[in-house]
Formats: sequence, C-alpha cells, structure tokens
Amino acid sequence: MSFENIVFQVDQGIATITFNRPKALNALNQALLAEFSQALDAVAADESVRVLILTGAGEKAFVAGADIGELATYSALQAKNFSKAGDASIATLQVLPIAVIAAVNGFALGGGSEIALACDFIYAADTAKFGLPEINLGLIPGFGGTQRLPRAIGAGRAKELIFTGKMITAAEAVQIGLANKTVPADALMEEVLKTARDIAAKGRVSLRAVKQAINQGLNVDLVSGCNIEVDAFAITLASADAKEGTAAFLEKRKAVFKGTLKD
Repeated sequence: MSFENIVFQVDQGIATITFNRPKALNALNQALLAEFSQALDAVAADESVRVLILTGAGEKAFVAGADIGELATYSALQAKNFSKAGDASIATLQVLPIAVIAAVNGFALGGGSEIALACDFIYAADTAKFGLPEINLGLIPGFGGTQRLPRAIGAGRAKELIFTGKMITAAEAVQIGLANKTVPADALMEEVLKTARDIAAKGRVSLRAVKQAINQGLNVDLVSGCNIEVDAFAITLASADAKEGTAAFLEKRKAVFKGTLKD
C-alpha cells in the first residue's frame, strides 16, 4: 500500500502511521485524511497488529491543524463534508480493538490535538505544544475537540483553552491530564516503542475488552459501567489467552499470548 501524505509501516505487531507533510507542518487536507482512513482500515483488517502509534514527520509538528489554504476555499457544504470525513477517521481510532498511542513530537494544534485526544493515551516530546486555536480564525474545532477535550480535562479547562485559542506546553498538558508523560524529544519514539512492545505482548482479547469497557463505561452511569465490565470479564475468561495466562501463572512461567479475536 503506497501513500503520498503519510508513511505506514508494521513491524512485529506494532503499526506506525506518520503524518508526512513536513513542509506544511503535517497539516490536514482532504488527500491526507483519505490516506489516513485507508491506513486505519488496513490496521483494523490486520490480525497481527496489536498496537498503533501515530506521529508526525520532521521535528516541528505532529499535526499543526487543518490546511488553511484549502479550508479557506470551502463552501458551507464542503466544510461540513471535510469535518465529517475528519471526524469519521478520528472516531475510528476509538473503536480499533487495539491500543493507540499518540507520539506527539511537535505542534499538535486544531485537528492535531483532536487526533491525539482520540488516541488511548499521549506521550509528548518536551518541545511539543498543544492547542485548539480555531477561535482565532473565527472558527470552532471541527474534528471532535469540543466533545473530547472536556471529557479529558473537564469542561472549565476545555472552555478556557478553546475560548482563548492559546497553546500550552507538553509539561502543562501532563499537568492537566491531557498527556500522560513528557519525554526529551530525541527519546520520544524509543519511549513510545518501549510501552508499545509491552502492550503488544498482552492478550489480544483482553486488550480489546478492556478498551471497550473503559470507552463504553465513560458514557453511562457507574452501575451500567460495572455491568459492562462483568460481561467483558466473562468473555475474556473464556478466551484462549486467558487459558494460557492462568496456566502460565500456575506453572510459574511467562505467558505467551497467541490468541486471536476469533478465539
């Protein structure tokens, strides 16, 4: 599969999508979004992939938002279609049955922050900057930012960031719970890959189940959420990986998980 605006690779169960428009700070346009969607479909169809990493080409940007030159030419209908396309691709990240890690290596603005927010968690280079600056253009976030950011950091902090359009540092992003950790820029991918390899060694069924339980539980009351967990626990216990994991524990050896989502 060949792409012009992204780099897509899979190595030992870990897929990486690199946004690859460095001269435009990896800004999102229709062509990039279409390729991103195709790559996500490829990840979803590949049973060997257990973790997906998203990052940006170059040292300056993860994704510095939408391509304003293209955006400025849109009619209202074109803007709606662009927003729907971006939102659909980004929403796919949340339903992938694998872990998705954002390795934010630079500016994550507008759509860049929105993509990162849809990942399971974020590791950021110490040089990274986050923000939803659409208000400065007379616009609002269009790829889920008004919905995911308040859920991630609370309504008050989200409103402050969106109303002002200001950027925050990686350290500030960690402080408010937007990012999990900040890492020296030259060590970012090494740290992300270390975590990715750890996750990739876990059982595939249990990873899918726990991601679904957390995501679905966030949208319901506590009792309903616990019921989701009970059902997910029962399903995982019947899986081949659970049989391997419990046997390995009793036999005092390291578990080797080989189960698939069909087991």
